[in-house]
Amino acid sequence: MQININNLSFAYGAKTIISNLSLTLNSGDYLVIRGKNGSGKSTFIKCLLGFNQVKAGMIFYDKVDITAFKSWTRFGYVSQSFDDFNYEFPITVGELLQISSLKKTNESDRLKLLEKMGIFDIINQNINSLSGGQLQRVFIVRAMLNNPEVLILDEPTASIDKQNKIFFYNTIEELHQAGLTIVLITHNDDIEELNYTHLLSMYGDLTTSFEERGVEVKEGVL
Repeated sequence: MQININNLSFAYGAKTIISNLSLTLNSGDYLVIRGKNGSGKSTFIKCLLGFNQVKAGMIFYDKVDITAFKSWTRFGYVSQSFDDFNYEFPITVGELLQISSLKKTNESDRLKLLEKMGIFDIINQNINSLSGGQLQRVFIVRAMLNNPEVLILDEPTASIDKQNKIFFYNTIEELHQAGLTIVLITHNDDIEELNYTHLLSMYGDLTTSFEERGVEVKEGVL
């Protein structure tokens, strides 16, 4: 999927968060978005996913305007807070994955994804008993069940220790090498550990820089 951002602007009421942001991603790219809390990273992602309504002509998916785009299962999204999940509901990891897929998947597909993420052994555990790192991986598996073309991850290593962080980055790199487009949000400075193709830096003062790895930085105003 090709993603074209054309002078994207967005505001909450009178407060402008994004102004005139333009970039292009092609299928198989790996974009890292970095910036401090409040710099506009999550706002940008919510625009991409249609959670924030934007005007026609600002975002295109394979030349289809976002206002007419319907194929949202082509995206996999893992938020940082999992606000859409009711943790009081008694359900195992396996049961959660079984009811989460919007496309037809079989048990072997789910088991392969669990094994890839290193959490095969917790399939029968209650979701409420998991650590933050385990829960993050479960929701990545859930996002992958629909076989998306683009995987968006909002600060995925926030609750993971250093050893598991390395494992996680290696797994994401495997998904990228398999052809998946990755968009990873972080405020950390450890981006050199990532084999990204593009970097969007958001500074929180309506300025930004967008670069292709190894290519001169493009500076602009958000």
